[in-house]
Amino acid sequence: MDLFSNLALGFATAGTPENLFFCLIGVLLGTLIGVLPGIGATATIAMLLPITFQLEPVSSLIMLAGIYYGAQYGGSTTAILINMPGESSSAVTAIDGYQMARKGRAGAALAIAALGSFFAGTVSTFLVAIFAPPLTAIALQFGSAEYFSLMIVGLVSSIALAHGSVVKALAMVALGLLLGLVGTDIYTGTPRFTLGIREYADGLNFVALAVGVFGVAEILRNLEGESTRTVLMAKVSGLLPSRQEFKEMIAPVIRGTAIGSALGILPGGGAILASFASYTVEKRMSMTPEEFGKGAVAGVAGPESANNAGAQTSFIPLLTLGIPANPVMALMIGAMIIQGIVPGPNVATEQPALFWGIIASMWIGNLMLVILNLPLIGLWVKLLTVPYYVLFPVIMAFCSIGVYSVNANVYDLYAVAFFGLIGYVLAKLRCEPAPLLLGFVLGPLLEENLRRAMILSRGDPTTFVTRPISAILLAIAVAVLIVVFLPSVKKKREEVFVEEA
Repeated sequence: MDLFSNLALGFATAGTPENLFFCLIGVLLGTLIGVLPGIGATATIAMLLPITFQLEPVSSLIMLAGIYYGAQYGGSTTAILINMPGESSSAVTAIDGYQMARKGRAGAALAIAALGSFFAGTVSTFLVAIFAPPLTAIALQFGSAEYFSLMIVGLVSSIALAHGSVVKALAMVALGLLLGLVGTDIYTGTPRFTLGIREYADGLNFVALAVGVFGVAEILRNLEGESTRTVLMAKVSGLLPSRQEFKEMIAPVIRGTAIGSALGILPGGGAILASFASYTVEKRMSMTPEEFGKGAVAGVAGPESANNAGAQTSFIPLLTLGIPANPVMALMIGAMIIQGIVPGPNVATEQPALFWGIIASMWIGNLMLVILNLPLIGLWVKLLTVPYYVLFPVIMAFCSIGVYSVNANVYDLYAVAFFGLIGYVLAKLRCEPAPLLLGFVLGPLLEENLRRAMILSRGDPTTFVTRPISAILLAIAVAVLIVVFLPSVKKKREEVFVEEA
């Protein structure tokens, strides 16, 4: 009964006119940035963080969450129509979705993606509602040692699940941890790595780093490879899948939902890994694997369900433990801190309306996306014809305005330019920036809990292995790190991401 009463509280909170409005704004913006390649959910949320100063905490978080899972929907539109994924998690969808469009089944492919995403979003939202409360109760028993060990697991998982070289991912985490140390020592008040610039006494601006590494770097990459987009068809018709296509999509949607729901919880995994894993599973389970790459329904239904489920369940570690599962969740933590909310298990007990309101808004937002997206496909098709050289100055202007308005500090704009170049160089070196951002966000929390645990134990480092939960978490981290370096696992890991090329 507690679950139903909590869900009733959530729907009452999310169902107010104000929150419904901001949920609608979030999913529309999310779809828009998903449709238009070149910026992504991470940079968009980073730009919009200053706007949340003026909003109620529930409204701002509902809007930001809507942007995130709305982008998963929008990314499939470009993947299917022009073979250019709006979101990295939609890269797999382009393989078979575009081929369906070339066969005249673009409308069916878009409908399959939308219906699969809605089913996955509905199921994963209920999973969040079911598993969040017991995990929160467990998290309330955590001390500093347990939180330190949990963050180690999160960082190690982000390394294991990152694309490309494990060594490069490890280097990215280390770089993020080092950048997180810039500022004033939390106990002694001594400036660290500030280079004598007093504006950095409070640390590097999180928004500036996120916009630079993800937004500006992505713009530079798009400008480098700028080409004319050819929309496959000016008008999309036949938005209902045939009976055969509907039968073919059921099993992949269910499997994709299960895969995405599980992988979304893991730090560093989320929607991207879920879509690749789902495609691999569907191809291996198919009776006709030769159809994949030529317009297989399962190649669209499975990955699209998986990436949406992964996007939803990545809220579980955020809401229960205050730990980000991906860069967007790291930004959500930033939004909570801006609103004066301490992320972690106390949110559920101290602010139940906010906690359950966010969960309820996920289902409402997914319903809005299905109702709005299919009728608006014509609008998205027209937007796809806008040249990128027209879009990128507008994007850059909004990025600059958004970052500057946080602290009215010109050094933050320098930081955006610097981290934009760093992000571009990292992309050319095939270093994924997501572990860097997770390291930057978790670094100060990791240090704080490490030092607090050492103070409480009077300098005894064995406290991390003598406390059962902490010891188990550290053992998991060590096991994951060992396994990921095994030759057989390394080979399998490369196979999962080979489709990205």
